[in-house]
Amino acid sequence: MTAFATARAWSLGATLVAALTSVYAQSYPITPTQRSTAQQVAHQGIPENQLSPSAPAQYTVKRGDTLWGISGMYLRQPWRWPELWGMNLSSIANPHLIYPGQVLYLVRSNGYARLSTTAPGGEPGVVRLSPHTRESSLSELALPTLPPHLIEPFLAEPLVVDADTLSQAPRIIATTDKRVLMANGDRAYVRSSGGPLLETGSGKPSSYRLFRDAVPLKNPVTGEILGYEAKYLGSAVVAQGETQVLGSDGKPLQASPATIDIVKSKNEIRAGDRLLPSPPPQYLSYVPHAPRNPVDASVVSIYGDAAVLYAAQNQVIAISKGAQDGMEIGTVLELISKGASIVDKTSPKRDTVQLPDEFNGYAMVFKTFDRVSYVLITTAARGVQVGDRLQAPQLR
Repeated sequence: MTAFATARAWSLGATLVAALTSVYAQSYPITPTQRSTAQQVAHQGIPENQLSPSAPAQYTVKRGDTLWGISGMYLRQPWRWPELWGMNLSSIANPHLIYPGQVLYLVRSNGYARLSTTAPGGEPGVVRLSPHTRESSLSELALPTLPPHLIEPFLAEPLVVDADTLSQAPRIIATTDKRVLMANGDRAYVRSSGGPLLETGSGKPSSYRLFRDAVPLKNPVTGEILGYEAKYLGSAVVAQGETQVLGSDGKPLQASPATIDIVKSKNEIRAGDRLLPSPPPQYLSYVPHAPRNPVDASVVSIYGDAAVLYAAQNQVIAISKGAQDGMEIGTVLELISKGASIVDKTSPKRDTVQLPDEFNGYAMVFKTFDRVSYVLITTAARGVQVGDRLQAPQLR
């Protein structure tokens, strides 16, 4: 295949991919603010001093790349995705249509920089491909914002409920072989707890998550309870629903327990654990963006099984702001480490001094509840602890 034929085939393929994935891309809406910012940047580019010092002159997108990673290569603040998208606005109609094989060129002129998919000589960036046939889901072509394996395990795990939700959920009462602890592959019996019966059929959920111990999440500043976090144990499917047993007079006596099969266990499961319907699947691609309004949030807890004092990069934390406070999936916040109080031993008075708070890194919201959100720590220079603050990203 000649270079011209390769370029033409790649260009046609890119056009076809863009057309076929237009419906897919609509699942990731771009806000008016992001679009306006992108259009403004596309008009003149961005000042070169806002580029990362190590921004490459040319980069070929590879399978396994992420939007966050590419943004971080070119910009000092990876959360400023609209600017990076704006640099591509004439070539890429939606940021989620960046796919492996595209070549990105950094063009510098008059103190400004643009990112283009067209080489300086005018030819579209292409990659030589060996002839072969393969099948691929369209949803797999577009790059995710962050590595899916970092967030995917948590999409179905954290659950924030009110005081009554978990106590009224169906509960496990026994196993088939009277064992105390249960795990993947075991069968168990379930009864309702004041709520509706656990039934099967049209319109009824068949997949459930297993939880235990609703722990209060408290605002570290005010002490107010923001919700109750239930500990995720695993998943189960309903093999047979509860059935109502009637007396000789036709009145209900009791319900015959439902039967469930445990299909996944993250922790040991036992009698008394509760079931709640599994949520619908969520997309794993997000558009990072700064919050629309100022934010003053605090770290409420570090998610996980172990009682740890500090969270690190790629760990999940709960924060004291939720959907009712304007938190959205994809919102990026700055982490601010709380300054310690120390005794100034160099002073004759040995008085107490409050050290200043310090910028620590970034975190991105990936799941929201009414008053609590879960965020992934994307970068952190030091450990993150309960009580640390989060705010809207600042230009640094």
